[in-house]
Amino acid sequence: MRAAMFYGSHQPLKIENVADPTPETGQLVVKVAACGLCHTDLHYIDHDTPTFHPPPLILGHEISGTVAAVGPDVVDFKEGDPVILPAVLPCRTCAMCRSGRENICENLQMYGNHINGGYAEYVLAWADHTFHLPHSIPLQEGAIIADAITTPYHAVVHRGRVQAGQSVAVIGCGGIGLNVVQFARAAGAGRIIAVDIEPSKLEHARELGATDTINAFEVDRVDSEIRFRTRGGVEIAFECIGRSDTQLTAMGSVRAGGRVVFVGYNPRPVEVSGARVMFRELEIVGSLGCRPIDYPRVIRLVEKGIIKLKELVSHRVPLEKINDGFDLLREGKALRAIVVP
Repeated sequence: MRAAMFYGSHQPLKIENVADPTPETGQLVVKVAACGLCHTDLHYIDHDTPTFHPPPLILGHEISGTVAAVGPDVVDFKEGDPVILPAVLPCRTCAMCRSGRENICENLQMYGNHINGGYAEYVLAWADHTFHLPHSIPLQEGAIIADAITTPYHAVVHRGRVQAGQSVAVIGCGGIGLNVVQFARAAGAGRIIAVDIEPSKLEHARELGATDTINAFEVDRVDSEIRFRTRGGVEIAFECIGRSDTQLTAMGSVRAGGRVVFVGYNPRPVEVSGARVMFRELEIVGSLGCRPIDYPRVIRLVEKGIIKLKELVSHRVPLEKINDGFDLLREGKALRAIVVP
């Protein structure tokens, strides 16, 4: 099969022929229909973030496809079934899994990080970590459910705990941020303020449920503008970029007793005022991925049209052009781009 191989940071992925995967007991081989291009992969490629499995490795963790082969003892899937694969694979036995926090499993594995991912024609999967995708959901676009939609679900529902009528700020309106907007709207947030520097992304945010937008280039300080518009700050702020300055902006955007959710990955330190956190009783929480147990609910929300899907996929690139696809991410030109092998 053809695959885009990762050999290390600061070099393009290389299209090569590699051996087809073979399923063993409890496993499937999935013919990849699409795999989302994610900024997490850019951290590996551009920013020296190490993968758990050393290169060479096939990246890609937003995977949809059809079952191409089933291993022994697999009874819930057959060849041709449309499926998606969760971005993270918990062990289900550690203390975190037993406490209902499988997304931060002590033995967590991730496609395109610990094991080969979806930037290839086929991928090896585990049947008990695979989800049927209804035929009513387009197969290629369905790939982004695996991360770009489920990660915001977890951030809004479990970490932000957004309730009806609450006010929310979303800092950064890329693929993750736009879906935070969607889920905040679905949760009944009364006011959703979307922040970005791209007018087109702010327009998409309005279409997906934002009540207010702020172009960060058009105000002196985003946090001051949010506090002015809301007479003191929002109740919950989501940072969806992964930068120290925007994480500080999120912290400055909430009112006393507010909650800040870090959804974007930031490897750099953030200088937090301990006095501000203490005196205003702020909550600062992280949010990683999504528990696989929540995938069926998210799939149903997409199937019912409560969460929009097709509108978010702005670019499709063939496997041979995957490096061009990553250029779209670097330039901020894509809402969500997918690779179609």
